[in-house]
Amino acid sequence: MSEPVLVVQYLKKKYGDFEAVRGISFRVSQGEIFGLLGPNGAGKTQSISMMTGLFPPTSGQVHICGLDLSQDTNAAKRKVGLVPQELALYPTLSARENLMFFGRIYGLRGKELRQRVSAMLEVVQLTDRADDAVEKYSGGMKRRVNIAAGLLHEPEILFLDEPTVGVDPQSRNAIFESVEALNRTGTSIVYTTHYMEEAERLCHRVAIIDEGKIIALDTPSGLIQSLGGGVIQVGLDDGAVQGPLGEFGTERQAGVPGKRVLQVVEQVSDLASVKAASLSDGLLKIEAHRAQEALIGVLEITNQLDVRITMLQILEPNLEGVFLHLTGKKLRE
Repeated sequence: MSEPVLVVQYLKKKYGDFEAVRGISFRVSQGEIFGLLGPNGAGKTQSISMMTGLFPPTSGQVHICGLDLSQDTNAAKRKVGLVPQELALYPTLSARENLMFFGRIYGLRGKELRQRVSAMLEVVQLTDRADDAVEKYSGGMKRRVNIAAGLLHEPEILFLDEPTVGVDPQSRNAIFESVEALNRTGTSIVYTTHYMEEAERLCHRVAIIDEGKIIALDTPSGLIQSLGGGVIQVGLDDGAVQGPLGEFGTERQAGVPGKRVLQVVEQVSDLASVKAASLSDGLLKIEAHRAQEALIGVLEITNQLDVRITMLQILEPNLEGVFLHLTGKKLRE
């Protein structure tokens, strides 16, 4: 089995008392597209910045193609291509001129440089506009030039940080096709996004990251299958009085479920279509073997016990549903 192209071990980044990245670990195999999926502010860009040597971690290790990034920094960086969220292009120069400039920075010269520039323009589908000034490009076309710049030196692993943010649909699809074409040539890719459909389409494996921690890691299909037959969330209210009833005590304290709500939870848990059911702050979360059958059972039980449903949500079997199930919030909240 080939050596992983990237090994990340217990990577942390702290700013004073704030821990932006909280001990993440994973490996990327040769030829793999590995996704970091999470909302804005989850720690994706911070993580990539440490993996590419832009700034050091507070603790933890990164190995690129067997090289310790902290010890063999320059050699490891030569294996890496980075396409950041921010555009780094000269607007008055053409795409070809921009790439020629960046290629020289990488040490390319003469015929080799010209061939690499032409090849990368083809990869990002900009050959026909190669000699137009970048300032005339759409935002998506500029991002495609950015990707080409990160590929000029033929890196072993390419880091793409939210490459489709603010991109028009045509360029977005062109970026997808470019990523897939690169991967077919054997390039390993770490791809950050907060769009679940991108992760589902492109990535062989996905790490879901939230508040600086990896909370799940698997293939997209494996993560989706973790929902089983689906997840149903039901808000319940049995109308029982909360708070004081008089000087001799209370019926129940605020936030404590009433008797009929507890009966709903008990009876729902016994349904053959339900894998597990739990109650928190009046919200019943049901992990179902068969979602439609479970929902019918829930409705029958709440009607029989005269418990009012205040909210009903069925999580679809996709990565958005997985994230909502694990964190209680949406990817793009």
